[in-house]
Amino acid sequence: MDALIPVAAANHPVPLIAVDAIGFDAIVAKLGEAARAACTANGFSGEDGRFLAVSAADGTTVMLAGCSERNGMYALASLPQVLPVGDYLPDARGLALDPVRAALGWALGAYRFTRYRVPTRAVARLAVDADVRATVAPFVEAVYQVRDLVNTPTQDMGPADLAGAVRALAERYGATYREWSGGELLEQFPTIHAVGRAASAERQPRFATLTHGPADAPHVVIIGKGVCFDTGGLDLKAADGMRWMKKDMGGAAHAIALAGLVLAEQLPVRLTLAIPAVENAVSGDAFRPGEVIRTRAGYMIEIDNTDAEGRLVLCDALAWAGEQKPDLVVDFATLTGAARVALGPELPALFCNRDEIAEAMLEAARATQDPLWRLPLWRPYLSMLDSHVADLANSGASRHAGAITAALYLERFVPEATAWTHLDVYAWNDANKPGRPRGGEAQGLRAHFEFLRRRYRSPLSEPV
Repeated sequence: MDALIPVAAANHPVPLIAVDAIGFDAIVAKLGEAARAACTANGFSGEDGRFLAVSAADGTTVMLAGCSERNGMYALASLPQVLPVGDYLPDARGLALDPVRAALGWALGAYRFTRYRVPTRAVARLAVDADVRATVAPFVEAVYQVRDLVNTPTQDMGPADLAGAVRALAERYGATYREWSGGELLEQFPTIHAVGRAASAERQPRFATLTHGPADAPHVVIIGKGVCFDTGGLDLKAADGMRWMKKDMGGAAHAIALAGLVLAEQLPVRLTLAIPAVENAVSGDAFRPGEVIRTRAGYMIEIDNTDAEGRLVLCDALAWAGEQKPDLVVDFATLTGAARVALGPELPALFCNRDEIAEAMLEAARATQDPLWRLPLWRPYLSMLDSHVADLANSGASRHAGAITAALYLERFVPEATAWTHLDVYAWNDANKPGRPRGGEAQGLRAHFEFLRRRYRSPLSEPV
């Protein structure tokens, strides 16, 4: 939040006049002939990401800043890391940007992952009303947390470290923390144990949970896939497929950040956060293709592919969640490449076993400019996971409908009476874009929180 400061704390802020190609001529005309001449001399006409300091007719210096979209979240997001260091105050002579969304985009554009290197320069700061800063602060913190967790390389983000993030959240809000590992994990959550058992002694699997809130409140369980590194197991990934697998705990990062928002905003729910944390490693103890593994729910699963491990760790977590008889179960997972083939890197695939909940989730996504796209739970495709030796296989020979069959596998472990949503998320930006730097990314996070806010509390304010 260093990139956003209250107006009262700004140090001689420079007026920031937002322009775009459409409104450029009219806005610059108001600033006077000197401003127009400067724009012409510098070939500036409101292009996104460009900026130019000009003299206005009243003799003051103002900063013209090009925007790509008039009222979108990322209107100013390209600016904080390229503008000269200093404080800037949005000026009414420019485009009328939504102050909350503009501030959020600015803060997201100011993000840098600094754990392993020192930034070469400070970011420019945007002066905003104190209430605007307070409104966006929890969401900036949540997105930064997702990015930080995903960007952290595996040597510093193993199963114990990921569970530690859950423990830290519990301590911050006075919640109850519990963790299963070792023999207790094997007995209670056998598929989680099977996936993670090949890892080294200090990186053994565990199941971490947080619980908070009154017992009589609506119970919401948030689950995140926490595969801290995925080699593919004995079905070993190729080098290019393994390169970024530190991000395979992106679902867990989303779940932890969403739980933090629920706790920070004090939604009137009983919250449970559940993170199965493993490393899918290769050793003499690795689980093998063709093995049959017992799940917590009692189903016997034939291992068709050890690289379809995410659904294995999630199925035990989902079965455990269903035993709590919650009002709603939400899970996040970097689950399938098939979802990316279908929808690309920026559009997470939403699955849901209740049409009314899915529609409400999509509406929340539209309201927050945090897009989701629903894919169907087309149950005839479950036959693609048939096994001739067990109740179910964890994957099948067909490459068709991979995101759907993965979701259908998960659905088998959700009681029919339990409302459930599943987000197949990429959690990553392949390249830099305004407000979306290369690396770990929060996708669908604000949409999910807005959905929960609307479901469990009347919307008293505008969505963020």
